[in-house]
Amino acid sequence: MLSSLLVKDYMIGDHLAFTAQTDLLRAVHTLLEHRLSGAPVVDENNRLIGFLSEKDCLKAALDASYFRREAGSVQEFMSTDVASISGDASLIDAIEMFIGDHYRCLPVVEGSRLIGQISRVDILKGLEKLRRDGH
Repeated sequence: MLSSLLVKDYMIGDHLAFTAQTDLLRAVHTLLEHRLSGAPVVDENNRLIGFLSEKDCLKAALDASYFRREAGSVQEFMSTDVASISGDASLIDAIEMFIGDHYRCLPVVEGSRLIGQISRVDILKGLEKLRRDGH
């Protein structure tokens, strides 16, 4: 059953994304406001170029504390080695990625273009809805 379910059917398409130039403090505020553990970073063509996580933000806070300076931009602290998943991948692929690593959410791409993101919670909600609906 799971192998026939696709990531694009469970992802959030109306996703939050930052640019590399976004002010880090503004990005932290936005993550807190939306209760997200992180968000993708895109270039001017909406291509995925990084990911800013809570952990990256904590590193920025520590860095600012040590060096007594302003936090800076997203680009200075984002991770550029970003795991992503295709919208056409099965939910099994996504679940295996979540189980195999510490990811809380994954950017969903079509080629290199960001089209959404999917979280562990999105998958669990989708599976719960399937069970409830009797499928």
